[in-house]
Amino acid sequence: MSSRPFKLSVISDEVSQDLVRVAEFAKKFELDAIEIRTIWNKPPHQLLDHVDEITGILARYGLRVCSIASPFFKCNIDSKDEYLLHLDILRKCCELAKRLDANIVRGFTFWRKGKYEDYESKIIELFQKPLEIIEDEGIVLAIENEPATFTTNGRLVSMIIEKLCSKYVKAVWDPGNDISDPYGEIPYPDGYNYIKKHVIHVHIKDAKKVDGEVIPVPIGEGDVDFVEQFKALMNDGYRGYLSLETHWRPGKKLTEEQIVRPGGASFSEAGEEASDICMRNLIKILESII
Repeated sequence: MSSRPFKLSVISDEVSQDLVRVAEFAKKFELDAIEIRTIWNKPPHQLLDHVDEITGILARYGLRVCSIASPFFKCNIDSKDEYLLHLDILRKCCELAKRLDANIVRGFTFWRKGKYEDYESKIIELFQKPLEIIEDEGIVLAIENEPATFTTNGRLVSMIIEKLCSKYVKAVWDPGNDISDPYGEIPYPDGYNYIKKHVIHVHIKDAKKVDGEVIPVPIGEGDVDFVEQFKALMNDGYRGYLSLETHWRPGKKLTEEQIVRPGGASFSEAGEEASDICMRNLIKILESII
């Protein structure tokens, strides 16, 4: 809707594995796009044979693809086999993005097994081949702050982006993930102020700490100060998407494995109900600040 301050999207498997149901959800809330993670129980790098089907469904609903939520470099930094596999994942996700007229592929910085500073030089070394791939393809690789990886928060994502020094490397900012940051970074204003100059895409989820445990909750019911975060994005001229990624399910709790490796039918179970509640909350927050 033209009155909204940002373009809105939803990550596909937070609603359903059925792309038609995702598209119907998006149309219901007048969203601008969807973000592809898993569809039909397949990760994005296994969807190249389904491009015509995807484009046909989205065209019927007047939707586009804003980003490919790939699992790139959610892997062991010390495994050569996993490294080579993930280079292939990146190549295929770049091809998928181009065929779906998107320019962003989301990525990570390997599973965390120590302090970022102790592994920074190795991370930079291992990113040299991915830099060649994305620069050849003209695709932006957007690194997400993910507590299970080396770049757990806004500060560390900003550090690696500045070290890699490529116009094709940007950031996915996920303030909800910062609630789980092992270093205790506060999403807004602290994390955002570190990362804001690199942000090209934003994920929206919420969570709260209860007795030291991080619990996913509906948007607006957790510890993320979304009102001030959205005001800051507006003031800073952000023109990208807010993409809903609830990670919350009514009446059930996702496992840690599902949270760090989301996707598939069991992950999507009850996702449409959760996303409906969270999208209503998100729109209500946005309407309150304009």
